[in-house]
Amino acid sequence: MIKIKYGFIAFAVFSVVGCQTMPQSKITVGSTGLSESPSVEAQVRADRINFKKIKQQQSRPIVALVLGSGGARGYAHIGVIKVLEQQGIRPDFIVGTSAGSIVGSIYASGKTADELRDIALNMKANDVRDIKLDMKGFFDGKKVENYVNQQVNNTPLELLKTPMYVVATELKEGKKVVFNYGNTGQAVRASVSIPSMFVPTKIGEDEYVDGGLVSPVPVDVARDLGADIIIAVDILAQPMHTETSNVWGMFNQNINIMQNHLAREELKHANIVIQPDLREKGHIFDVKGREMTIQAGIDAAQNQLQQISTVFNQKQVPQGQRLQQFSVHD
Repeated sequence: MIKIKYGFIAFAVFSVVGCQTMPQSKITVGSTGLSESPSVEAQVRADRINFKKIKQQQSRPIVALVLGSGGARGYAHIGVIKVLEQQGIRPDFIVGTSAGSIVGSIYASGKTADELRDIALNMKANDVRDIKLDMKGFFDGKKVENYVNQQVNNTPLELLKTPMYVVATELKEGKKVVFNYGNTGQAVRASVSIPSMFVPTKIGEDEYVDGGLVSPVPVDVARDLGADIIIAVDILAQPMHTETSNVWGMFNQNINIMQNHLAREELKHANIVIQPDLREKGHIFDVKGREMTIQAGIDAAQNQLQQISTVFNQKQVPQGQRLQQFSVHD
């Protein structure tokens, strides 16, 4: 996973994480969104949107899109989103871990699948990669934070067009944290912080690392938030395809086994599971094969169209329908 699984560090190179906080600056909202960097750090605020109440008011199921971790395989999320768009399916909210938090947050800002594809194909490693010599890691993620904020027009999580929930791991206690407010880029930076490789992201007094350590495909977060239909995209590396003839391969295999075990339990609670056939073995900063990986997401999603149709019919939700409003309160 740190080889390429965590390698999405090219669109997931966004994974370059570090600490520090954003300087205080005034947030101004215009017709195109925010023009200045978010002044409020990423936060967890309970019950900002009561999906269960909205579901009752609108008398229809709530649809969630869950985008999992997987390094460079994260490009496949774009292909899945492309197919969902073609079917008129737009989630009511998105939950993302690691690579999934990158794609998810940019998508939640209002970008289309085609725009996501253009961003992915045009991004260069140096756009998001910054090296830092530190006892806790050798990559800093400030560029990741800035790049994501640039793509979402500096819009904080609570003001994204589609509600977005970013999963990270609080380092000291190893607990799962779900950011839903404040600096979007900073939340993503925390979610993609690979331990030992990247300096942990410091927010307030706490340090955060990769969300994939505790919830590689965060289905349970979506369920707890009130989703009735959960479309989960699992892009984890499969242990059977991992090279184990050297130390690096053995390290990857250990993480693959752990994450697949965690994901297997959560995926039981998803209504639709999309698993692109990806067997990449490239270097963490390898930016080749993006088109092929996106296509793998398209193929996997198309293969699940019958299941998607069946679930939507059973839940009696018309494809293309979305929440009309949100009950947002501080």
